[in-house]
Amino acid sequence: MNRQVWILAMAGALGLSVAPVVVFIGGIVGVALAPSVELATLPVAFMVVGTALSVLPVTRFMQVFGRKNVFIFGALFNTLASLLAAFFISEHNFWGFTMAVAMLGGGMATIQQYRFAAMESVSMERMASAASFVLLGGLVAAILGPELAEIGEDLLDTKFSGSFVLLAVVCFFGGFCLLFYQSAEASKTENNEGTMKVERSLRVIMQSPIFWVAVLAAAIGYAVMSYIMTATPVSMHVMEGHSLSDTKWVIQSHIFAMFLPSFFSGRLIDRFGAARLMVAGLFLYGICIVVALSGQQVMHYWGGLVLLGLGWNFLFVSGTALLPQSYEPEERFKVQGFNDFFVFALQALASLSSGAIIYNFGWGNLVLFALPFLLLQLLAMYMWRAGDLERQERSNEV
Repeated sequence: MNRQVWILAMAGALGLSVAPVVVFIGGIVGVALAPSVELATLPVAFMVVGTALSVLPVTRFMQVFGRKNVFIFGALFNTLASLLAAFFISEHNFWGFTMAVAMLGGGMATIQQYRFAAMESVSMERMASAASFVLLGGLVAAILGPELAEIGEDLLDTKFSGSFVLLAVVCFFGGFCLLFYQSAEASKTENNEGTMKVERSLRVIMQSPIFWVAVLAAAIGYAVMSYIMTATPVSMHVMEGHSLSDTKWVIQSHIFAMFLPSFFSGRLIDRFGAARLMVAGLFLYGICIVVALSGQQVMHYWGGLVLLGLGWNFLFVSGTALLPQSYEPEERFKVQGFNDFFVFALQALASLSSGAIIYNFGWGNLVLFALPFLLLQLLAMYMWRAGDLERQERSNEV
């Protein structure tokens, strides 16, 4: 991988630590601060809401100010948001903490663009590998994030406020790494004759079945993963009484499983194609549901969450790799912005519903409610393939 991809991976390793910190202790802090237990996972959900609301402005800012400037601003923004989260925990202010976590989600919207920046730094045939390589930074985050949360638990007078102070330091160093990043040159919008290409509207682009297969793979992969993961610490530690150490181990294992396949998922796409990797991801999600329904001991949670992480990687990387086939280079910011908005809006809805469902319907029903989304992705893939076959038959007839 070239130098730019390495820098993005290193910055991502530090920046992505935000998510495991919030997922690991956000619900636990929520239980201590929330006016109602049903609101306990609201801060975790608002991290995703913040991401969803920020994606479109972030991609617009990148068009105006360039990727590098927005990336650095995002890292500094998360540094500030982490310090605010620490302050509001110390003040026992639930809504202030929720707002600070939503701000962290806004900063995360810039980090989600790292994979597209990496893809633009390499040739077409290496795009899938570049995207998966950047996601390898999540392996560091899988270890670093929960460790920051646990080390900072009693660092200051109020439990877990120190965790977010440590997170602020990590986010700042992520921004420092980005000082050495150089954005790829903007793609040319003129053809060999020098005439300007006509940029299609998003409505026209959305008429392509491959667009929706790519978008839904990433969106459903993220939504189902976040929906189950958000409820796990509450189900394990608060409702079932498993230790904080065991809960941390399950969450770390899950996040590790999310990013470990990035060592080879790009090569799997090159060899077998994005569609087959999507099917593999959906299969892993199905097995995750079976394991999660079989019991609520630590190993049931661990096995289910590891399978959930593996399935997420296959769905998210394959969706990301397939998306560029639906647009021209000059359309990239528009399509990438919509893709991430759709992904994180659906994830936000899933996270927001997670707390209420776990308390009102229980762990088993929460897991079962994810099944229709897997069937929706299979339906989208079937329609895509059916359309391809129909077009091939028509061309053969001609």
